[in-house]
Amino acid sequence: MMKVGTKEAAKLLQICVQRVRQLLKEGRIEGAEKVDRFWEIPLCDGKPKVTDGTRGPKPNWKKRVSKALTRICVNQHLIRSNSKHGTNKPVIRVESRGIIRYFHNLEIDGICKLIYRPDKPLSCGAKLWMEVASDVMIVPII
Repeated sequence: MMKVGTKEAAKLLQICVQRVRQLLKEGRIEGAEKVDRFWEIPLCDGKPKVTDGTRGPKPNWKKRVSKALTRICVNQHLIRSNSKHGTNKPVIRVESRGIIRYFHNLEIDGICKLIYRPDKPLSCGAKLWMEVASDVMIVPII
């Protein structure tokens, strides 16, 4: 069985010498022995055999709370179009995280805020809308 040193093992594994030394320190290179001051690393199929490591402890940081708002407004154009053409398309527009959906009825379970800004309308043209936090449940009523 052929044995190599840390530099040759690093080249074969395509990693740096410091990483090979770390793996040796952790005992993750199978069959490696230290003779005097040098490591003798056996080769298996032309490469040193490295065992899988275990992952460290689970992270304990908290996930960031999304600040994304859900905006609800009534589409006047669809109301007029429904009256004019005798249709019944949903007119309640709900925009959340860039996704726009339309509903006939909604139930909002949580705190919401009604906003009227005729001088500063939304990009959709709404001057009156409702804002709710992203964690508030919005359920279509069937």
